[in-house]
Amino acid sequence: MMRILIVDDEAPARLRLRSVLQAIGGAEVVGEASNGEEALRQVVEHNPDVVLLDIRMPGMDGLECARHLASLATPPAVIFTTAYDRFAIDAFEAQATDYLVKPVRKERLEAALERARRPNAAQKAALSKSDGQRRRQICARVRDSLRLIDVDNIYYFRADQKYVTVRHTGGEVLIEDSLKSLEEEFGGLFTRIHRNALVATGRIGALEKDANGHFHVRIREIDELLEVSRRLVPEVRKLIRAS
Repeated sequence: MMRILIVDDEAPARLRLRSVLQAIGGAEVVGEASNGEEALRQVVEHNPDVVLLDIRMPGMDGLECARHLASLATPPAVIFTTAYDRFAIDAFEAQATDYLVKPVRKERLEAALERARRPNAAQKAALSKSDGQRRRQICARVRDSLRLIDVDNIYYFRADQKYVTVRHTGGEVLIEDSLKSLEEEFGGLFTRIHRNALVATGRIGALEKDANGHFHVRIREIDELLEVSRRLVPEVRKLIRAS
């Protein structure tokens, strides 16, 4: 029995998908959501195999939601369902299992479910940077829930073994994104100061040198020092002078 989560901001659309799934058989609807943030919470709670995901929704849209889902250790397969065919290129660049235009036909949904499977590592990587847009929030698993942190509230990312610590205005969380992927996505907003750290460019304060000749930057607002690689000192100094 395939476990399905239906995500659409319109109740009649969710009801129609339920009806089509019932006609197909072999699928269990484990939950419904009306927006991207609610969908992320439902995914953690119900662990669906497949998410039927609308694209145009208020707040977090389907494409951004899919990027957050891709950051999970075992993301569900995503089948986009939308009234607009102009998002098809973005969806397939995101390595979606399928893209269905409303009204969703039984035969098309059945075929899409047959192809649905959990994405491999390459698909996850493609999905996490789909459509070339930056995420507005970072998704972190905190115990049995997902927490969304506004990118604007992040001071820095710091790598430690297999996890990355996100230091933000509300504290710290751990994520599984790599520093390299974060640097590619948020280049300009965050600056590499060390092989293990990216700092919000606008929060870089003074550059200081300690008694041992090591350089550090002082992070504005939290008055915290982070080490700067010697080879990156000129770049950091240039940023400070330009600010």
